[in-house]
Amino acid sequence: MTRAKEEKVELTTMSPKGQVVIPQKIREKLNIKPGEKFAVYGKNNTLMFKKIEMPTIKDFEKLVDWGVNHAKKKSIKPKDVLAND
Repeated sequence: MTRAKEEKVELTTMSPKGQVVIPQKIREKLNIKPGEKFAVYGKNNTLMFKKIEMPTIKDFEKLVDWGVNHAKKKSIKPKDVLAND
């Protein structure tokens, strides 16, 4: 049996204000907390919600490390990046 067949489809209803409740089992499974943000996409009769997670300082540090290492591999110097500043 595939994973999709093992999971039960949950139903929800939209309020007059356009609010939709995410069922508790899904909130718990996806660790969704009050106040979290979502990107929403709709096409035809389908809605998709993507939980947006704010990057941490550690995430930014990893990005900076990647940039520094990439620049070294490509022999990019600070003067190349800041040439017009």
